[in-house]
Amino acid sequence: MARITVEDCLDKIDNRFDMTLIAAERARQIAMGGEPMVPVDNDKPTVIALREIAEGLINRDILDQIKEAAVAADEAAAEETSEADEEEASADTDVATVAVAKDEAA
Repeated sequence: MARITVEDCLDKIDNRFDMTLIAAERARQIAMGGEPMVPVDNDKPTVIALREIAEGLINRDILDQIKEAAVAADEAAAEETSEADEEEASADTDVATVAVAKDEAA
């Protein structure tokens, strides 16, 4: 396992504070199930994030694109769920209407 230093990452991201924020955000993504862009090699998410930065695979723009894609996927899943809930509620209303009509007819 190669040792990753801050200097390796600063070659790709000039500001060490930005680099820290980007690495922390990417490490959180990886820890929450995000797909690593480098071999894991039994490393922790923070080391994986730093390796991605050092190899030029992650920067602020790429991280923003990943977040936007994740948000879009979450919104699409939520929309599908709400549509399914609406269809189920509509079906329940139809069943209740038929049951009331049968009770009134009897």
